[in-house]
Amino acid sequence: MPKLSKEETIAALTAAIKQHEGRDVSIEQKGSWYKIDDGKSLRFSELEAMLESFGAAPAESKKEVKAEAKPKAEKKKPAKVTKKKAESKSGGMLPKEYWLNYLNSQGSQFTLPRGF
Repeated sequence: MPKLSKEETIAALTAAIKQHEGRDVSIEQKGSWYKIDDGKSLRFSELEAMLESFGAAPAESKKEVKAEAKPKAEKKKPAKVTKKKAESKSGGMLPKEYWLNYLNSQGSQFTLPRGF
């Protein structure tokens, strides 16, 4: 059974509240928010959670969809690659190392920039 549309979910929630509490309710939509009898504003996912708490159809349909889904092939996680410190292949110094040596040779007071 496919997932219910918004209209079907709202209709099922109104029926479930009427059956559970014995009163008629009105659900109004403003943008992506929903209000039940001019109460607190709720998101659609909260309405679905309420419907599931009443034990209505969407909870059953989600379980059936999960049960009917074909098992996916197991994906192997790639091995973690550790980054090695960048080194010059020619045997020389990196620009960062050269600059640090240059500043140290000047013999003056200096502070290295952040992240150096």
